[in-house]
Amino acid sequence: MKNQTSITRVLLMSLSDDQKTIHVLFIFFLLIYLMTVFSNFLIILLVITCSHLHTPMYFFLGNLAFLDMSYSSVTAPSMLSHLITQHWSMSLSECITQVFFVMYFAGSEALLLSSMSYDRYVAICRPLHYSQVMSWGTCAQMASLVWSTAFLVSVLYITCLKRLTFCGPNLIQNFFCDLPHLFQISCTDPTINFLVGIIVGGIICTAALVITFYPYVRIFMAVLRIRTSDGKSKAFSTCTSHLTVVTIYYASITFIYLVPDTSNFLTLNRVVTVIYTLITPLLNPLIYSLRSKDLKAALQRALHIHRLHPDTATRR
Repeated sequence: MKNQTSITRVLLMSLSDDQKTIHVLFIFFLLIYLMTVFSNFLIILLVITCSHLHTPMYFFLGNLAFLDMSYSSVTAPSMLSHLITQHWSMSLSECITQVFFVMYFAGSEALLLSSMSYDRYVAICRPLHYSQVMSWGTCAQMASLVWSTAFLVSVLYITCLKRLTFCGPNLIQNFFCDLPHLFQISCTDPTINFLVGIIVGGIICTAALVITFYPYVRIFMAVLRIRTSDGKSKAFSTCTSHLTVVTIYYASITFIYLVPDTSNFLTLNRVVTVIYTLITPLLNPLIYSLRSKDLKAALQRALHIHRLHPDTATRR
């Protein structure tokens, strides 16, 4: 250990060695990132300004849009900078900071999706008590619990990470830093970190999975008891968007963190990582926008008001 030199910078894996491919990737990812920021910001703006969207479902959707925009902003700008400068490295402190925010926003999204599942369960299975159960006080408490729990867990992981010494090789097999990548370049035994991750992460993930998917078992049982096809269709339509987002999220997470990071899966793993970090934050607002009549109506109303009163809209 005494002869090992601690590293101060890490080298990220380049997405391509071909200059033309790099230019194409830069333009493509830049457009994706700009569309992600714009679409998620638009949802947040509509949820805040449109009074008929002031409901628990859209309150959580606004939180999800903020999470998607923030998560994408943790990885996309640095990747775009690396693409344009061809300087695929960052300081170790920058890498650890990126790990913190990646874990924070990813963990927050898992917990937020479970909150949204509970909201859909109450709306369909207990409609007469919905306003009492999902009051604004309850929604605020659930959102606070989501953000604070993810923050505390991320701080715990980073605190444990500080005990490790990193001596290389300093090559990270991805275009951004994540916790497993730092374990791979550590010259300190990361057993304690693994145990903390398994115990704390296991408890949080198990709770999030149960709270996310168990309500849908109850929802499907409730929907099957509905006699009319219109009633069933309406009930399913309120859940389809959220269930689609949940499926994409957990499928990506499962592949990224559970599939062995070997040469056979390295390319596929990086493709899925790009989809999860860049494409999914763009897909989420599109999925909700296409499925939600209220969101589409709010957007049409906002555009209509802007066309009728462009000066007023500009002043506002």
